[in-house]
Amino acid sequence: MTPDSWFLSADERGNPATGIDRRRADGLAWSRGNLARPLVHGAAYFSELVAVLDGTRAGDVVMFTDWRGDPDEQLDGPRTQVTKVLGDAARRGVQVYGLLWRSHPDWLHFSSPQNRQLAEELQAAGAHVLLDMRVRFGGSHHQKLFVVRHPGHPERDVAFVGGIDLCRGRNDDAEHHGDPLAPPMAEVYGPNPPWHDIQLELRGPAVGDIEHVFRERWDDPSALSLNVADLVRDKLSRLRTEVPALPPPLPDPPRQGPHSVQTLRTYPRRRLGRYPFAPRGERSIARGYLKALARAEKLIYVEDQYLWSARVIHPFAQALRNNPELRLICVVPLAPDAASPAISRAESWGRKQAMKVLGKAGGDRVAVYGLENAAGTPIYVHAKSCIVDDVWATVGSDNFNLRSWTYDSELTCAVVDESPEPAYARDLRLELMSEHLGGAGDPPDPRLGDARAAFDLFAAAARQLDEWHASGQVGPRPRTRLRRYDPPKVRGWRRLPARLVYELICDPDGRPSTMRVRNRF
Repeated sequence: MTPDSWFLSADERGNPATGIDRRRADGLAWSRGNLARPLVHGAAYFSELVAVLDGTRAGDVVMFTDWRGDPDEQLDGPRTQVTKVLGDAARRGVQVYGLLWRSHPDWLHFSSPQNRQLAEELQAAGAHVLLDMRVRFGGSHHQKLFVVRHPGHPERDVAFVGGIDLCRGRNDDAEHHGDPLAPPMAEVYGPNPPWHDIQLELRGPAVGDIEHVFRERWDDPSALSLNVADLVRDKLSRLRTEVPALPPPLPDPPRQGPHSVQTLRTYPRRRLGRYPFAPRGERSIARGYLKALARAEKLIYVEDQYLWSARVIHPFAQALRNNPELRLICVVPLAPDAASPAISRAESWGRKQAMKVLGKAGGDRVAVYGLENAAGTPIYVHAKSCIVDDVWATVGSDNFNLRSWTYDSELTCAVVDESPEPAYARDLRLELMSEHLGGAGDPPDPRLGDARAAFDLFAAAARQLDEWHASGQVGPRPRTRLRRYDPPKVRGWRRLPARLVYELICDPDGRPSTMRVRNRF
């Protein structure tokens, strides 16, 4: 259970250009002595984030990146809009630096106007927030991080990493009634889509690693965008595009806990404007999973938004073939979030291919579930987490698809508990499983501690709720939220268009030449 058995070495990261593995005197490619705390649900994360930001004072430093930010999203009740909380910090003299993905045009139903508005309003408050389009064609900056440093008080320094954006729809809790400010989604999710997500709070030396991720991106000398229309619009608007120097880095915060944390990333190999910190790209997220999955013996527990790619699923299938005692549980959305039928069919086709690979390798040792709330509305699973044998656990922005493993910028943290009685990964799995079984806030069922018993409990709970629905909902509704997931069928002439949309849009391959070799990542 030592971290070096699970974590990548600097050589295994495969990106000698980055400084992230050369930061520490001990030469390790990860940090020891951290306190990692998973924040399950947007409401829990936003509450902590507001408390931290409200506690900042003049001279403190805030750094963040985001895929989407809605200026009016309320983080923790009235008068906690994103622009107000961050803007108030900047007006107090806090040094606020942010990188928002510039996003694709609005007619493609992305977040270009929202991200631009957020950047403009925060710049007006005195923050340094930039729109960043230094990505591959059709790609995105998908990292979601916050770093808050307090010069003179390093014990207060904190970082947040995960899958939760500063936007509408994310502020939900364990009851899953949805965010009052809801984004447009597929009809099946209702007017306020229930939302399941995870963010990780880090205190200790790992904060310095997350800050280093931000600094590498911020200090990239490439143009923020190569699109002429973007450049013209920036000139005609009040949006500033100059990149000010960051304040000098502070020493890493002191040790605060027993958790070792490795920072893993995805960066594409760009032909124009190569990243100086990853000129050939970085695949440490994929490589981290390959190493950890090869050690799996009892249970792999996954929560993921997509679970699409048969190629990404291959190492899971190989682990199942290698160990006949290994079981795999995946929790995914019951339905695609896209309103477009073409995109929905493509997503369903992609997941079905992945499930075929898993089923062939593991048979009845593989189970895939979705979630619904007490009203019977599907819960959109946006979490990106994986727990292997209650030892190695990840929380991050990356999904199990080729976009996240090769094409978009991503950030995840893998945690191994080095305490005498390690509990981090196990406690996270028990918290998530208990909620899905209907016991949020209750002590976990002691049977969940055993991998086979946990697998069987999930199967029995899903069967109970499925049978209740099949009976016409006769009698009291079971407490569980688990439903067995069956991918919708994509038939006939729709199969080929679905595959094309999936491969070209949903799951593009960032490095086709190297994907043909045996070790694809």
